[in-house]
Amino acid sequence: MDQVEIFKALSNKTRLQILNWLKEPEKNFPEQSDGFANGICVGQIQQKAGLTQSTVSEYLSVLQRAGLVSSVRKGQWTYYKRNEETFEILSRMIQSDI
Repeated sequence: MDQVEIFKALSNKTRLQILNWLKEPEKNFPEQSDGFANGICVGQIQQKAGLTQSTVSEYLSVLQRAGLVSSVRKGQWTYYKRNEETFEILSRMIQSDI
């Protein structure tokens, strides 16, 4: 786990907001009709954020490189969800090392 990459990813308000939304997908994306097992469709995230698709894709890419989210491709759609294991490791690291 690259601590610098993680903290860079967390240093943006919108990226933090996306992570918060993904924490409770049922609450924050009730309009998603195909369930939440694969995560949230990038289009739903883009619509909620009110930003361009390219900006949201770049933000999600930064979060994915940091290990904070994972993605699954289903046909033409990409779905994202939080990587809770990374959050657990990060929490332990902050408590013990920082």
